[in-house]
Formats: sequence, structure tokens, C-alpha cells
Amino acid sequence: MRKVIVGAMVSMDGVMQAPGGPQEDPTGGFRYGGWVAPLVDEVFGEEIDKLFGQPFDLLLGRKTYEIFAAHWPYAEGGPDDSIAKTFNSIKKYVATRKGLELSWEGSVALHDAAADVARLKQEDGPALVTQGSTELVHTLLANDLVDEITLLICPVVLGKGKKLFDDGASPAAFELVANRVSPNGIVIAKYVRDGAVKTGDFAMDPPTAAEVARREKMQREG
Repeated sequence: MRKVIVGAMVSMDGVMQAPGGPQEDPTGGFRYGGWVAPLVDEVFGEEIDKLFGQPFDLLLGRKTYEIFAAHWPYAEGGPDDSIAKTFNSIKKYVATRKGLELSWEGSVALHDAAADVARLKQEDGPALVTQGSTELVHTLLANDLVDEITLLICPVVLGKGKKLFDDGASPAAFELVANRVSPNGIVIAKYVRDGAVKTGDFAMDPPTAAEVARREKMQREG
């Protein structure tokens, strides 16, 4: 079986829009494109190398695919030659509801992201790694298809923008299996899926009369 790994650069308030540059994705009036660039350091680079150091195929939403397809096929021979060669040689699965010209060699369209990714997970093959692709990630989380999440949490608050999580995510527990902090304050955290959400209770047993009244008030208020 194949794993689905969400790799995401996020701000402290969970925004993942346009980390790489001002023109990457200014939709919605987003003004802070390129917010990761000033924070890149050696540890950040090492962690990116780890994420892409395993056998993998890319799993992308339409907009991120268009960003990547306009860049990586032309990046070989430049400062990012190694990752460019890797991205250009592997398979790219693209979630798109509409006709999209897949000009990047090795690209495959997915017209029903949830069903198609569920099917791909049952096959033998390398991990499926996301980059960006907010809407696709929301779909994967809503359908409990994510096996691992690697977050690179940057020390900025952006206030608005496309976020990693929305209200549609399927409840799930994750275990922190690796963590690291870069010199520039990026917190790298790797989580793996760990069953159902567990709950507990800090309340007094039996509850006080004041607590009983509070609960009854909440029920009345809906």
C-alpha cells in the first residue's frame, strides 16, 4: 500500500498560501507571497531533502500543478538542479475537475480526488507527497486519506490566506515521531496517523452544584 504524506509550509496561524514568492498565488488579495524565503536556512534545506529523499510521486491540486509546471521543467541546470531533475522524472498526479492541459511530462489527471487517491493507496508504489494544494489537502483530510503530515511551521502570523485545515477535516489522532527547530525558528514536526481521537475528563466527580447548573444552562441555550 502507498502512503499519502502531506508536506506543508505553514505560518503560525496555519496559512500555507504562496510561501515561495509574491506572484505565486495572490488570489484573494494575499499580500505576503514569499513569506518563507527570508527564513530558509541549512536545517530547512535538510528537512526538505528528507521529505523528497524517499521514493515518491507528487500529488498536486490544479493551481499548484500550474505553478510547478511553469517552473520545474525549466529549472534543471540552475541552483535547484537536483530537485528539478527529481520532480521532472517522477509521476505527477493532478486533481482537477475540469479539462486541464497536462504539459508537464509524467502528469496524470485525477477527476475524483477522494476516490482516485483511495484507489492509488491500494496499489504498490512510492509514497504520494503533496505540496501546497490547499483544496486537495482539505479533501484528503475530509476523507481520512492522510497517513503522515510533515509541517514546517514558520515564525510569522499572516492573518488571512488559504489554510491547511478547514472545518471539514475528519477527526483523527496523530503521533509526533520527529521534531526539530531551525536556527531561524522554523519548527519541523512530523506526525503519523494514530487511530481515533481519544478524550478524557478533568471535571470533578461528582460535579458541583454550580457545574450542574452550568451544564443545564448550556443545554437550554443549545
